[in-house]
Amino acid sequence: MRNNHSNFVFTLLAAIFICVSCKREANEIKISSEDYNHLVDRITEIMIHDVFSPPVASRIYAYPNIAAYEALNGGSKKYKSLSGQLNGLKLKNPEKTDNVNKKLASLIAHIQVSKELIFSKDKLEVYKDSLYKIWKETNPTIFKKSKEYATQYSKQILEWMNKDNYSQTRTYPEHNGNTDDPSQWKPTPPAYMDAIEPHWNKIRPFTLDSASQFKPIPPPKFSLEKNSPFYKELIHVYKTGQQIIQKGDSSEEIEIARFWDCNPYVSVNKGHFMFASKKITPGAHWMGICKIACKKDNADFYKTIYAHTRTSISIADAFISCWDEKYRSNLVRPETLINKYIDETWEPILQTPPFPEYTSGHSVVSGAASETLTLIFGDNFNFLDTTEVPFGLPARKFSSFRSAAKEAAISRLYGGIHYKSAIELGLSQGILMSEHHKTKISYSYQP
Repeated sequence: MRNNHSNFVFTLLAAIFICVSCKREANEIKISSEDYNHLVDRITEIMIHDVFSPPVASRIYAYPNIAAYEALNGGSKKYKSLSGQLNGLKLKNPEKTDNVNKKLASLIAHIQVSKELIFSKDKLEVYKDSLYKIWKETNPTIFKKSKEYATQYSKQILEWMNKDNYSQTRTYPEHNGNTDDPSQWKPTPPAYMDAIEPHWNKIRPFTLDSASQFKPIPPPKFSLEKNSPFYKELIHVYKTGQQIIQKGDSSEEIEIARFWDCNPYVSVNKGHFMFASKKITPGAHWMGICKIACKKDNADFYKTIYAHTRTSISIADAFISCWDEKYRSNLVRPETLINKYIDETWEPILQTPPFPEYTSGHSVVSGAASETLTLIFGDNFNFLDTTEVPFGLPARKFSSFRSAAKEAAISRLYGGIHYKSAIELGLSQGILMSEHHKTKISYSYQP
């Protein structure tokens, strides 16, 4: 009798265990748009810590977003694959998709590619482990299958990424501005750094036929003659700066300049010490606006991935195009000329970033990103830009992405770091690139 009772208890416990296990296996791993936003924010935080340059940061955004897009895309009618559309990208889709949560796979693919692009891998590893633990405990079978599926995409994206010439450009000569030509770029205070990424035009573009496809007209011919177009632009920077300073530190122009500064290389002097004040890049600011738009639009997971991918590709190509011109014209910054020929005590409101002047990087990127976001979310899409709030700056309201881009561009004049031509032609350069992206790449997105 006792043995029968023991057998009954054992059978009951076994049945309970099996039921619990089955229930655990049946649990759904729920993935939302907010999960993706959190992941992108985490990557941005790590990038700020690692101090990546604006062009390099754009590359770090683009590849993981493409990996996420393709992992989500496999077999979906919502998207058209970017395979065969982006330069050099040829993907083989996994054959087995049983028990795969493609939203989960999308996040995993993003993490796997991001990890290979950042320096502080340990910071992402901690974040990844916490997510993996939750997903695995929720449904180990779905997690395992989704991870295997994601890995097939991330490996292919990484193989494609590693052929974009980035590694080779790490070994190319530096650009130190060692020249007596007054028209050519020179290092600027306080750090007097060498110019960053002088060979970025050798990076394989994503959609452009070449880095020089949207080569702008040359800047005004260098001249210190007072009636020359170039000198008039130089004086305009100088006088604008003086007028803004007279208005005081709380002027609208200073607020605009600081809001769009986005310079990860700001050096701060305290006594005998110099250290960097870490900030987001121009690309990171616009990816932040992309997130804000997705949240305001209540975009589902598919549209969120689509928006991030399309925007990050536009930004990455914008940097390649802009940097191609920067080191072709190699134009001197206003600060250098004003200090030498006009007023040795003058300082720009913003710290001059370490690379040549023409065209304005923020203007090109803002033109490209704003047009892309307008295509996705529509014109007159008003929003509150809170991107800079974590850095102690108040939020700013915009009536559209284009109005934000125009303010970002003019901020470079207010900051004293760009001439008018670089701003206006830079904005046009970015807009043209966005138009090219729109006509060359088909996403076939179905809301």
